[in-house]
Amino acid sequence: MRKKVIAANWKMYKTPAQAQEFVKAFLPLVANHDRDEIVLCPSDTSLSVVIAAVAGTNVAVGAQNMYFVDEGAFTGETSPVMLKAISATHVILGHSERRQYFGETDETVNKKLLAALKHELKPIVCVGEVLAERESGKTEEVLLRQIRKAFEGVVAGQCASIVIAYEPVWAIGTGKTATPEMAEEAHAILRRDIARTLGQEAADAIRILYGGSVKPENATALMNQPEIDGALVGGASLDPQSFAKIVKY
Repeated sequence: MRKKVIAANWKMYKTPAQAQEFVKAFLPLVANHDRDEIVLCPSDTSLSVVIAAVAGTNVAVGAQNMYFVDEGAFTGETSPVMLKAISATHVILGHSERRQYFGETDETVNKKLLAALKHELKPIVCVGEVLAERESGKTEEVLLRQIRKAFEGVVAGQCASIVIAYEPVWAIGTGKTATPEMAEEAHAILRRDIARTLGQEAADAIRILYGGSVKPENATALMNQPEIDGALVGGASLDPQSFAKIVKY
């Protein structure tokens, strides 16, 4: 059985003080929850605060992005070495907002994935189609292109530490959600392709999350799909009560 991952992507919300208040309220709600891997991904300014606040608990902390070299003249970027130094354990890579607003490509996602694995960070690699691609029947084509490029240079033995997040771009922050069946179908496409390229054992080990307007109201139906191994939660993760309900779906 693959252990599900329930990850919170706070995006560009919460000051360090607000992040600390969230953790204070959230931890008691999930204190004895060990069924799933729980991950909070705050903005960089709150990473150290949240890492300190969850120390010794069942909650892990990840970054929302990172660059793919260890150090250098790259103003505004954060390296995997820096994330490891503050005890971050996860990192989101290739989120659709990074692709849409900041020019990230399948090639840069691949470089970041290899760098994360090199430094033993658990990558959460985001893939997904926009509405026009789904409506024109190109969902599978887009997913296969994204996942194959992202995984160039990855070997089968690394798959257990990699998480994929399928996020239909048309369902992010829109209130629209892929039906559980639509999400399941996309997850199956991804897992079949991992099996083809890296073997069935790797495909069985890798965890694939759903991200796209996940809420307490739809979490159970999504999580009950056999191919869905957790959730990457945006807006609904900003409130401790709401996110705790999703964790306990």
